[in-house]
Parts: sequence; C-alpha cells; structure tokens
Amino acid sequence: MDSETPADQREGKPDDRGDELKAERRGPGTIFVLLLIGVAAVAGYRLFVAPPATPKVEIAPHLVREGRRITIPEGSPLREKLVIEAVTTQEIERSLVLPAVVEPDPARLVKVLTPLAGRVVKLNVQLGERVDAEQALAVVDSSDLGTAYAEYDRAKVLLELARKTRDRFRDLARFGGAAIKEQQQAEADYVTQEVELQRADARLRQIGVPVETTSKSRMITVAAPIAGSIIDLAVAPGAFWNDATAPLMTIADLKTIWVTANVPEKDTALVGRGQSAEVTFPAYPGEVSRGEVLFVSDVLDPDTRRTKVRIAFENPDIRLKPGMFASVSFLAPKQTMPVVPTTALILTNDADQVFVEVAPWTFEARPVETGSQQGDRVAVKSGLAPGDRVIIKGGVLLND
Repeated sequence: MDSETPADQREGKPDDRGDELKAERRGPGTIFVLLLIGVAAVAGYRLFVAPPATPKVEIAPHLVREGRRITIPEGSPLREKLVIEAVTTQEIERSLVLPAVVEPDPARLVKVLTPLAGRVVKLNVQLGERVDAEQALAVVDSSDLGTAYAEYDRAKVLLELARKTRDRFRDLARFGGAAIKEQQQAEADYVTQEVELQRADARLRQIGVPVETTSKSRMITVAAPIAGSIIDLAVAPGAFWNDATAPLMTIADLKTIWVTANVPEKDTALVGRGQSAEVTFPAYPGEVSRGEVLFVSDVLDPDTRRTKVRIAFENPDIRLKPGMFASVSFLAPKQTMPVVPTTALILTNDADQVFVEVAPWTFEARPVETGSQQGDRVAVKSGLAPGDRVIIKGGVLLND
C-alpha cells in the first residue's frame, strides 16, 4: 500500500508544512495581538456603521390649546418668558390737541353789493384796510340810475295830470255835468298814478340816492354798511359790473373772531358746547388764550369725517387776523378707567386684544377697546375690569 501512495502524499506538501511550522513559532503573544485587532475592528464598526440606539425621551409641549383657552403646562419654558400683572385703574384727563384757523364771525360779516349794474369809475379802499360805517367805498357809473330818475319824473307828471282831471270831474259832478262813469275813471287813474310815483320814489331810495335833486347824476356812491376791515376785494377801477348780485368786496367786524378746529369723528364725544379750551398762536409764541367752545356743528363732513368746532375770542386790537393758524387743546373731564401697559396689547385682524388669565397658567384672548395713552400705559374703555390678570410681556408667543 505504501509503495502505491504518491510521492507527494507520502512526503507531504512543502507549503502546508511550512505554514504549520510558522504557526508553531508564533506562540501565545501573537494570538493575543490578533484578538485585540479583531475586537477593535468590531468596536469601530459599531461606532461608525451601527451606533447604539438611544432610548426615546418624551418632551412636554410648550402650550396646550383647548378651544379659546391656552394652558402653559408645568415645565414649559414659556413660563419663564411670560410676565403677568393685574389690571389697575388710573384717573385719566385727556387733552385733545388739534390744529385750527382764525376766521371772522359770520354774524359780523357783510358782503357789499352795488345796487345797479355799471362801470366802476373810482375805488377808494384797498384789501385789508379798515373802514367806518357810511364811508364811501366806490363810485359806479350806471345808466340804470338815469332810467330810475326818468321813471320818477314821469310818475310825478302823470300824477299831477291825473289830479287835475279828477278835480275837474268832481267840479262837473256838483253841477250834474259829468257822467258818474267818467268821474269814477278819473278817480281810479289818480290812485294808479299815485302808486306809480310811490314805487319810483321807493326805487330811488333803495338805490341810495337822493330823490329830490336837480343834478340827476348817473353816479352811484357805494357806502360801507358797517365799520370793519376789507377782507375780500373783487373789483378794480374801470371794471364793468353787470351782476348786481355779485359782491364788490367783503367787510368784517374783527373785534370778535372765531377759532375753528376740525374734530375727528372718533373724538367728537370729547368736545361739547361750553367746554374749556386753550389756544396758542404761532404768531404769538408763549401766549395762551383760554376760551370756551361756542359752537359744535351738527353736521359731519362726509369727505374729511370731521366736525367743525368754534371758539369765540374778543379781538379789540385786531391782533388775531383771519387766516392765522392756531393750536387748540380741549380739556376733557377726568375719568377713572382701567389701564394696562402698551406691551400687553396684541394686534390681531386690525383689532387689539389681550391675554387674560382665567385660571393658574391658563389664558384666554379677549378683545378690548382702547382709549387715550398716558406714557407707557393705555386706558381701556371696554373688555377688562380692575383686578383682571393679563400678560403684559411675551403675549405674542401665544398668538396664532
């Protein structure tokens, strides 16, 4: 059997024998090093390829919404960011400051008209000039004045003729020489002409010219109806004035003037008749004039949404002139109202709201109507009551 075994099987493979000899030479130290390398390889795989799974930790929510209410649970970081304060009250005295302008008193303003159409041949005054009552303002050459004089003279002649006719028929009637019808007609003609003369006389007096005069001039002197200042002048010498209803000029008695302010619609309730007001004028810095509201318009301007309010001032020295600017401070009555810091207000859908604490760390958004602002606090007209606890800082974190 041994003789039949191949030579390589009997003698063994030289390579395999060499490996066995090498393994026998390595010894225990070499095997230990190889074990360390294997452990390190496994640890590196777990570290970079398959990191160990960490246990899941449940995180509490920052807030919980239940309908309109918002609850801040214990442990939420929002509790450290919210500042809560009770609503207090404060005595509010609102001062409404508005721009204004000086205007003449309409009851002391007169528009000067010419009684007849004609050409202005002379102008005796200038814009802004002060005039006395019955002072000559302008001279107008009017052909209509000549016609008025002619009608008066004709009425006088016809009345005299009618009187003579009436007297003649009266004399004839005493002797029975006149018919009753003719006498009655003469009486009627006389009455008619008498009325015509009265009408012509009244016409001349209305124009403002002497009735019984020999000059019969066509010149009309336009006189000042009141003493005052010329605040508007619409005519010049040489102009032909064919509209007797259009004013030549305007005279205003400025010894009493009005300061007119336009109050916004939202502040109309703060101003009333008899209310005290303080007025300052840029023309006289440092001076404060005190007055009372004389007039509050019942009509709201649809374009500006404002109401006119007027304050009357005595102006004997004419220091205040129409067109001057002014500033009016209306002092509203004092009111005790709830107030909150302005930081408590949250603007939502163009409306103000605050977060009110309805239970410990439970809040509810509540709309409020605000009033005037006093420093860093604002008055609340409705929506809050004294003692309510509201978020004054950090409320925006709860807003949707």
